Amino acid sequence: MQAEHEYDVVVVGSGAGGLTAAVTARAHGLTALVVEKTDRYGGSTALSGGAVWIPNNLYLEEAGRHDTLENARAYMDATVGDRVPGERKHAYLTRGPEMLRFLRDRTRWVRFEYTPGYSDYYPEAPGGKPEGRSVEPCIVDGRKLGPEFARMRRAGLPTYGMTMTSADFGKLNMVTRTWKGKRTAMRVGLRAVGALLTGRRLLSLGEALIARLRLSLAEAGGELWLSSPFQDLVVEDGRVTGVTVRRGGRDVTVRARRGVVLAAGGFSHDQALREQYLPTPTSTEWTHAAEGQTGDTLRAGQSLGAATDLMGKVWGAPSVPTPDGRLFFLVADRAIPSMMIVDGTGERYARESLPYHEFVDRMYERGMPAMDSWMIIDARAKARYVFVGLFPGQPFPKKWRESGFLKTGDTPAELAAQIGVPPGRLEAAFKRFNEFARAGKDADFGRGDSAYDNYYGDPTLPNPNLAPLEKGPFYAVPVVPGDIGTKGGLVTDADARVLRADGSAIEGLYATGNCSSAVTGETYPGPGATIGPAMTFGYAAATHIATHIATRAATVQAAGDEPATQGGTS
Repeated sequence: MQAEHEYDVVVVGSGAGGLTAAVTARAHGLTALVVEKTDRYGGSTALSGGAVWIPNNLYLEEAGRHDTLENARAYMDATVGDRVPGERKHAYLTRGPEMLRFLRDRTRWVRFEYTPGYSDYYPEAPGGKPEGRSVEPCIVDGRKLGPEFARMRRAGLPTYGMTMTSADFGKLNMVTRTWKGKRTAMRVGLRAVGALLTGRRLLSLGEALIARLRLSLAEAGGELWLSSPFQDLVVEDGRVTGVTVRRGGRDVTVRARRGVVLAAGGFSHDQALREQYLPTPTSTEWTHAAEGQTGDTLRAGQSLGAATDLMGKVWGAPSVPTPDGRLFFLVADRAIPSMMIVDGTGERYARESLPYHEFVDRMYERGMPAMDSWMIIDARAKARYVFVGLFPGQPFPKKWRESGFLKTGDTPAELAAQIGVPPGRLEAAFKRFNEFARAGKDADFGRGDSAYDNYYGDPTLPNPNLAPLEKGPFYAVPVVPGDIGTKGGLVTDADARVLRADGSAIEGLYATGNCSSAVTGETYPGPGATIGPAMTFGYAAATHIATHIATRAATVQAAGDEPATQGGTS
């Protein structure tokens, strides 16, 4: 193969999984290049909350939250079951903590902290943790990135200039209800003022994670190409030996002496693939995934005979399509009191505060009526809680009212006419819901029975997630079955090697993140169970590549030949 550039490892995709693979490769003395399709690095990770769900890790231990491999295994078995091979689950649970320690020990930048009380999504399951296992990246000053700051993908979250962690947000949601919420608001406000006075560009959540990984890659001497979309894999004698990318208006061949790691996300932005694999209806307009995720690496792997799995699943994210074109992800909003979600028949059909992934599953199980879902709150909820990015008491945007997006009624019957559901059914739904709320027990769906529900609920109420819907006017906004990415993709083994249908590995090819099939199967165990596996298997891939180099070198030396080199130049 005639190649214009050569590296030991070539990584396709610049989210947390891809950057972790490249940083790990450099830490092992291998040359590494990350190629990114778009003109911004960070992928969907930069748009995310940045949480990492990895049980039994050092940050949990340092925070006094003791965990064990046995507890973690019990929880994975209870939630994921046998949908994923045991060796992959074991690799995740053992290599994940190893990865976090490796990055702390081998980089100056990658640091996390425990998110107090952010529950596992199924805390009542065997091995579940009501106090949570998630860690999140520490806030970092974006100025440290230098010119690379301008090239990072930005989330554009509605934080009104404030930098907040997920731990902050969990408390800020109750700013009108608790002293803890008020103190957090004061602290976050002072942080914003301090940043303004000093010129710091504080980053948190997914932006902080990407910034920290990018700083680590730069310090380690790894390279990153933007605006270099992947075109195809290069194969020689049955082994993947490189990639072709479109760069500067032409195709460029890059040799990967040791291995190629695919980390380019799924196919959320490809309507044809969505219609081929996902439940219908489905739309690219319902995804929060970063643009550019159109299944390019998926198709390339399939062309080499790679097996796929979980292709009919997404990382579900019930969302509100706002009039300004912004898709708002409903996380905390579905746990507030004085709120319910009904379908096109005017009936509740699920526990509103379900883990978001599962709520979307329930929407598709319900069928077409749920595709016309509405989230309803009353005036009291509007005054008390954060709702669709608006602070308590903040007026609804004028455009929401003028466009007809926001539906309003002084009575349930008036609201029913606005949203197009039978008035009698909606009135009955209100009556039944209010009876449950006054009793503090949701007899239909168990809202408020899980520690996960309570995390975003109102701790001043007997049931943090239930209060009557009775103070008009009532407001309703549409809810669609959104996603933060597809979760089906190339089948991989415990070392992230891409496998064929017969279980054999495609030599030289690895995959992690949403272009690979999820190690969590059809479920979502906890906050950060997308990023955690992506980083874990990016680390596993680079470690496997480095280990095999050492093994081959030792074999050659034993035979009396020259040792294999580890380095290389572009």
